[in-house]
Amino acid sequence: MNIKVILLTFACLFCLGNSTSHAQSQNNDNDSIRAIIEKKRAYNERKGIGYRIQLYNGSEKRVKTIRAKFRIEFPSIATYLKYNAPEWKIQVGSYKTTLEAARGLREINKKFPGAIIIPMSK
Repeated sequence: MNIKVILLTFACLFCLGNSTSHAQSQNNDNDSIRAIIEKKRAYNERKGIGYRIQLYNGSEKRVKTIRAKFRIEFPSIATYLKYNAPEWKIQVGSYKTTLEAARGLREINKKFPGAIIIPMSK
């Protein structure tokens, strides 16, 4: 009786494993997947990907003052000025992931405590 149960269990597991491996080996490179990938690439080119750290959002004079101070403290990190009427923004760095941006923010927050992480846009 025990041998029959063991053999039956083994046979079921063998059949299940065989059908699962067959399903995973099918080729999924078709036109719809390629189309989705192309749409994603086009979106990334249009919108931009990644993250920046925003130091300040406000008057032009204050933005330029903060930019000068930032360049003294962190000369190797790029700065970007953006104008969205009626406010100016100063953004710094270019990070691919939020984790990278969070690491940068930790250092920047020591000198510029109001900084935040924002998604990058073109």
